[in-house]
Amino acid sequence: MPVRDEFSFLPAQAAGLDRPVPPVARVDLTLDDGRRLSGLRWGDAPPAVTLLHGAGLNAHTWDTTLLHLGLPALALDLAGHGDSSWRDDAAYVARVLAPDIAIALEKWTAAPQVLVGHSLGGLTAAAVAASRPDLVSRLVVVDITPGVDPSAGPAQIRAFFAGPTDWASRDELVERALSFGLGGSPEAAARGVFLNSRVRPDGRVEWKHHFAHLAAAAANAGTDPSTPDAVRAVLADTGWDDLAAVRAPLTLVRGERGFVTVPDAEDLTRRVPDAEVRTLGTGHNVQEEDPAGLAAVIRGVVDSVHPSAR
Repeated sequence: MPVRDEFSFLPAQAAGLDRPVPPVARVDLTLDDGRRLSGLRWGDAPPAVTLLHGAGLNAHTWDTTLLHLGLPALALDLAGHGDSSWRDDAAYVARVLAPDIAIALEKWTAAPQVLVGHSLGGLTAAAVAASRPDLVSRLVVVDITPGVDPSAGPAQIRAFFAGPTDWASRDELVERALSFGLGGSPEAAARGVFLNSRVRPDGRVEWKHHFAHLAAAAANAGTDPSTPDAVRAVLADTGWDDLAAVRAPLTLVRGERGFVTVPDAEDLTRRVPDAEVRTLGTGHNVQEEDPAGLAAVIRGVVDSVHPSAR
């Protein structure tokens, strides 16, 4: 069997598209507190768009979307996810994560970005746009609003990660994902698990992201109120204040079967009257279920800012 690396899946993902796989490279920087911040740079030109993933995912969740988009881009690993360091304080809420993103934008981009964020990444993108308007030209939030009920759709994330924190093989993780209706096809689930897990020195496999360990700890604590609920903490943060402070034009993309209900979207447009709402026929992980549709939405937003982008 050929040795896989994080880019070895791209040719198969690009099969059938009308463009070759662009140059993709991992980029890293060391923050002032010693933590590592990591991401993927797509293309050789300065990024036109920067993308932030949701809780429990990583920068590779955008791979197929970016193959469809065909623009220079930057996809970042949020703190505690992918190849970025875990936080000692386990604080994975938007306003805590946003300063890292601002540093990355200052270092790796040359102009205000179309900033795209899914789920936790969407709330983080709003916090970045509110606190650093000079870095953001347009904001695209994918299937999240601060009003989402944490006991509804997001409870599936909590349940999925509420189990063992290490496994004998990646195949076990793939089976678990598919049993929860996650990951799409077996091939897509296997790719996602490979890119979101690591083999420890003892041979056991664990999720790369801190979120799974926090969710498992909360589940194992039962009703102990001293154990933080990572999912609820994400959604209970001050996201509405951030969205109210955003001056960049806002597009909400909701999955028809995702976390954001029609009343949630209506609440957003009451609070942010100029916001555009687009609906795609997907679940929560829009970028994985309809990457071409989401890429078309993002392309339209990018073209409204950079008409000559190619």
